[in-house]
Amino acid sequence: MLDIKLLREEPEKVKKGVAAKGDDPKLVDEFLRLDEIWRKLTAEIENLRHEQKELEGERDFEAAKAVKEKIKEKEKELGMTETERRNAWMSIPNIPFEDIPAGKSEEDNRILREVGEKPEFDFVPKDHAELGKSLGIIDFESGSKIAGSGFYFLKNEGVLLELALVRYALDFLTENGFVLWLTPDLARDTFYLSTGYHPRGPEAQTYTIEGSDLGLIATAEVTLAGIHSDEMLEESALPKLYAGYSHCFRQEGGAYGKYSKGLYRVHQFTKVEMFVYCKAGDSPELHQKLLWLEEKLWQGLGIPYRVLEMCAGDLGAQAARKFDLEAWMPGRGDWGEVTSTSNTSDYQARRLGIRFRGKDGNVEFAHTLNGTAVATSRAIVAILENYQTKEGKVAIPSVLQKYVGKEIIG
Repeated sequence: MLDIKLLREEPEKVKKGVAAKGDDPKLVDEFLRLDEIWRKLTAEIENLRHEQKELEGERDFEAAKAVKEKIKEKEKELGMTETERRNAWMSIPNIPFEDIPAGKSEEDNRILREVGEKPEFDFVPKDHAELGKSLGIIDFESGSKIAGSGFYFLKNEGVLLELALVRYALDFLTENGFVLWLTPDLARDTFYLSTGYHPRGPEAQTYTIEGSDLGLIATAEVTLAGIHSDEMLEESALPKLYAGYSHCFRQEGGAYGKYSKGLYRVHQFTKVEMFVYCKAGDSPELHQKLLWLEEKLWQGLGIPYRVLEMCAGDLGAQAARKFDLEAWMPGRGDWGEVTSTSNTSDYQARRLGIRFRGKDGNVEFAHTLNGTAVATSRAIVAILENYQTKEGKVAIPSVLQKYVGKEIIG
């Protein structure tokens, strides 16, 4: 959530940021209306308590009792207002940093650079779904039979390739100072909401567990963010660099067109996620570090990619700035998103109660950042399509060969 001081003192600035994301600035007006009622009720209750205390001091117990009943009524009203006020507060998205590109959708995102040479084939390249089936490493039919459309089995070298990608990412992040976590695949609703996701309702993409407040996580960002909820950290312990290994589950409702086939958009996949807790002044530099790590990892895989900065309208509720990496995918003859990294400023930390005590004794909310090291399903798409041979085989990137135990599939 946003700093209440910012909302109260600079509402027009917040409205401008909310509008830039394509949300309704009236969300700010509604919060301020409820906040005014909340403050008025809080003051009235405080005055009534003072009055009750004075009456009891004067031993006018009958009048004091009447005031006590008024307090109960006001407290009930305050409780209902507090719930509405918090819901309104939580509905306001994080506002973009001032130098974010303007725009309404992905068409307005800014391309920063392209890295690597696209492969040139002397044959018509196949897509990963065809390659995976012919090589006997992906089984979509069995996945659909067992769990429904959007699920799949990996087989033989497909299994080894997935595990190799995970181990490559974990080893890479360990070398760069990250602490490794294997996180739960479930999280309570409060951690979804506090990180800026909506686990339930018509627009939710979360698989929820009936009869509980649990849902299958769509990203380890949710679980990693919750580790230090309601904690006071010490400045000397920051930044904290965490790498989370988990399965991810997404309903992926809606129509996504021709690029949704195969492994590109599925209901379950494995991901290694980076997550950072830090001081406000360090978050821009650490955001660039996460982007650098993503690029180094993909350069190691030898996959051509491009870097995009998201425009304000394509940021999502929690992000103040976001970068994506899109890998070249010959099977579609186009780019496809493979990683993203976001600076969420103090938006998540305020919701989760994550603070730190500075060396001067002052207490501040932390900043949190996240970034994908590797989502295995999309990485496998990129590897199969970029490393395919005329004979229908697939070479394994050199950095993965020691994990897979071979140089080629097929």
